[in-house]
Amino acid sequence: MAVIAAYVVNAVLNLALGLLLAQILGPADFGRFALGIAGSVVLTTLFFEWLRLSATRFYSERVRGEEPWIRAILDRAYAATALCLVAATLLCLAGRPIAGPPATLAAAAVATAIGIGFFDYQTTLARARFIGGLYLKLVLVKSGLALVLMVGTAWVTGDATAVIAAAGVSQFLAAILIHRGLTDPRHRPDVERGRTMLRVFVAYGLPLIAANVVYQLLPFANRSAIAAVGGFSESGYFSLASDIGTRIFGTLGAALDVLLFQIAVRAEEIGGRQAGERQVARNLAVVAALILPSMAGVWAVLPALEAIVVPDAFRGHFTAYLLPMLPGLVAFAAMNYALNPVFQIRRRTMPVIVAALFGALVNALALLALAGPYGGYGIAVAQTLGFLAAFGLLAGLALTGPDRIALPWRDLAAASAATLLMAAAVWPLRTLAPWLALPACIGTGVLVYGGLVWLLDIAGLRSAVMERRRPALPAAAE
Repeated sequence: MAVIAAYVVNAVLNLALGLLLAQILGPADFGRFALGIAGSVVLTTLFFEWLRLSATRFYSERVRGEEPWIRAILDRAYAATALCLVAATLLCLAGRPIAGPPATLAAAAVATAIGIGFFDYQTTLARARFIGGLYLKLVLVKSGLALVLMVGTAWVTGDATAVIAAAGVSQFLAAILIHRGLTDPRHRPDVERGRTMLRVFVAYGLPLIAANVVYQLLPFANRSAIAAVGGFSESGYFSLASDIGTRIFGTLGAALDVLLFQIAVRAEEIGGRQAGERQVARNLAVVAALILPSMAGVWAVLPALEAIVVPDAFRGHFTAYLLPMLPGLVAFAAMNYALNPVFQIRRRTMPVIVAALFGALVNALALLALAGPYGGYGIAVAQTLGFLAAFGLLAGLALTGPDRIALPWRDLAAASAATLLMAAAVWPLRTLAPWLALPACIGTGVLVYGGLVWLLDIAGLRSAVMERRRPALPAAAE
């Protein structure tokens, strides 16, 4: 539960952080900041993600004691990668006399990627060992530092490059402050074993990295296209809507994934591959049971949210961009946290990159067709079409063929029906005044959907709650 709590807190603070930075920097500089951060995320994915994914899949409390060379190899690979990025940062700074401010922006983006990568590694180790309390502490420290350093830097300098650098510093400092609790005993693996494990990590992680890079490049390319078509201000409008939407669904899905996938890995360690795949299927139902009503909830509160919390300079554009992006963002979250684990548990991850490349192709074709007549809004639709195409292909690969996964159709149908009933219940409330509509929609949605989940035991959520409460009942009776 500490892992879920960490993600809830992180989501709230990230939402507040994005809105504060948009308010202070304004559309143009926020657009530059968003482009730089997107570049940092792409670099993190490209250079560190294969190691983070390998730690998620191959490291655990059992491995810590029985196979210590795995952690030692991961540590060395992280250190070597970080040193390469330090050299790249210095190279970018050396190019400032020639390239000017863009070189400084690039240096900040590369340096921030190091901080993000180091922080993500520490959180992955905590999750793999099921140390929820330490994981919560990591996220809280990082969120607090980011809020203070990034907002303070934006307020003092008003410079997008400085704010990007502050983002990297906050993540790196949080990881440094907490890393002692995740230290393993020193181990020196032999060279041949190290090479063998690195080959395993690459074969497992490379398709996932490539897919993630493609998915990170799609919004990056789309923001750049909007900046070319409508300027940095228009890119800023798109960026705020995209960032908030991505954080809502990405944070929710990741909050589930960090716990559920580790449970599947542990199930495979104990019961073999079939036990792991059965757990992945159950996890898929849980993800669907929470992402579907979240999509309906965002749609319901969007007008009120824009009127209450979105900065004045972005109003009128926020909903116009987020609505067409909403189905794509949900499909992207479902791919990452419901479908990808099907292939990860099997250690056969090539279909993930195939789906990503197909989605990129559809995005590019739709962008060429829609950007001219519809401008930035057409580009938002193109992004959604790309994500939906990738989701459709990956779902087809997971659900067909001799190794198709057995889906919990009853839970998926029940979650879909409950979401529709919730949407119908909140529909009339959207027209209320914003300060009334927001709590009314949230309260009604939670009551309707939560009641149906409890009544129908969708995805086994009621059973899970009762199971957690059962051990406490005898003590309560005494």
